[in-house]
Amino acid sequence: MENNHVTKLEIDLEAVDSNLQFFKSKLKPSTKLLVVVKAFGYGISAALLSKHLAKKVDYFAVAYTNEGIALRNAGITTPILVLHPQQTNFQKIIEHNLEPNLYSKKVLNSFISIAKNNNLKNYPIHLKFNTGLNRLGFEFKNINTIAPLLNSNSIKVASIFSHIAASEDLNEKKFTLKQINRFNEISEKIVETLGYTPMKHILNTSGILNYSNEAQFDMVRLGIGLYGFGNDKKQTENLKNVLQVKSIISQIHTINKGDTVGYNRAFTANTTIKTATIPIGHADGISRQLGNGIGYIYINNQIAPIIGNVCMDMIMVNVTNINCNEGDEVIVYKNQQHIEDLASKSHTIPYEILTAISQRVQRVLKKC
Repeated sequence: MENNHVTKLEIDLEAVDSNLQFFKSKLKPSTKLLVVVKAFGYGISAALLSKHLAKKVDYFAVAYTNEGIALRNAGITTPILVLHPQQTNFQKIIEHNLEPNLYSKKVLNSFISIAKNNNLKNYPIHLKFNTGLNRLGFEFKNINTIAPLLNSNSIKVASIFSHIAASEDLNEKKFTLKQINRFNEISEKIVETLGYTPMKHILNTSGILNYSNEAQFDMVRLGIGLYGFGNDKKQTENLKNVLQVKSIISQIHTINKGDTVGYNRAFTANTTIKTATIPIGHADGISRQLGNGIGYIYINNQIAPIIGNVCMDMIMVNVTNINCNEGDEVIVYKNQQHIEDLASKSHTIPYEILTAISQRVQRVLKKC
């Protein structure tokens, strides 16, 4: 179905490439790069980004099986790691040549059984170990228990990995180094058990920035950094802005003193003002917490505060001191700093703002 929503998410692929090269500059030439494109590519466009990066990276990662299938249907042939596969989807994972993360004896047994039923040999799997995040993963003590299962010729361990809990917080360096040391112990034991050496990886975006010397291993996982955020103000300044969300002014109103604006009459004018209505709302990812003067957009390079409550499909902004007309372009998300400020004002993080951008918002490439 054609998407004719006038609100657009504009993607700058040159900025994507610049950010990719910035992180590659932190790595050894031999270190493989996995790019995380889960959640529709952090809300941008997983298919578009993956097509652009397919020959520039070694792996992609998604959260769920359907995300991997969508990439395969888009023509992506690069290896794809499914970070949180469900046992009910193992047959689909095999049919679409996806590579599952197996994190417990139950799911390992289940996948081996299905691999045998499909007469597979050396099907690539990935083993996740819990070193302190306490989310998914085998424990060190599980290695001897799963060792006999790993000898199955239906599977082959492509990588072992873990996830750092606080790689962006240098106040937690002691804990992070403890995780890395634990992962080293696990890796040595697994290699001894397998008789061959799979890839190892533990670093995410902030890990690449803060722990490349300690834990670069064979591969790293680049997520939010590709999209222009370094989880630190100084690091973000080294990265290029990848996206802007743009819309238009649908209508301009004159609001007289004492008049109200929007649902629940949340805004009352103290004096005569002008408002502009923009076709984007909480169904498109604009948090309701940004209403009533907390959030803002840009019109003709001037700040236009959101007034009243955010509606499902629209917001109203104060344009009293802005020279503008119906049909003029507005910038809803201007750059990383704008998104970070809105995230702070709505008590969240940029990840949530990005991934909340509705799929009904058009994705378009920035014209050079």
